[in-house]
Amino acid sequence: MRYVILAAGLFAALGLSACDKSKSDDATAAAPAAPAAPKYAGRSQQMYQGQEMVSSVDSATVKVGKAGTLEMQAAAHVDMPGYKNAGFLPRINAAAPKDGIYEVDVVADKPAPGASADTPLDVKGAWSSYPAEHLKGVKFISKTNSVVAMLPAG
Repeated sequence: MRYVILAAGLFAALGLSACDKSKSDDATAAAPAAPAAPKYAGRSQQMYQGQEMVSSVDSATVKVGKAGTLEMQAAAHVDMPGYKNAGFLPRINAAAPKDGIYEVDVVADKPAPGASADTPLDVKGAWSSYPAEHLKGVKFISKTNSVVAMLPAG
């Protein structure tokens, strides 16, 4: 009886090792994994219904304006014409970034579905309660990329 149990255990172990090997062979034959998404220090604020991040940001500028506001401007692209109410949503940080570069999401109200066409979009806005004592630059974040604009010296 012992020999029967040992033989059954041996066959089971061999069978399982063969299954495990075929799974590892399938995993190596699979397509390479996509690169990991970039990690950002802050987390996004709640967006309004219909609002989404723009497709990409080409360039951006920041400067201190009158009344202590930070004036921000970005050249962006969206997937189709008709986006409205473009603006910036500062990300929420647990603490001041060590490098002094704060992050904002570049967002706009999405239009009704229509024909897809890459469309440029100029985004302007002001940040009234920006952290003046810590801010050295702003990272503008879109769906596909990000652009950093440093605060001019002065």
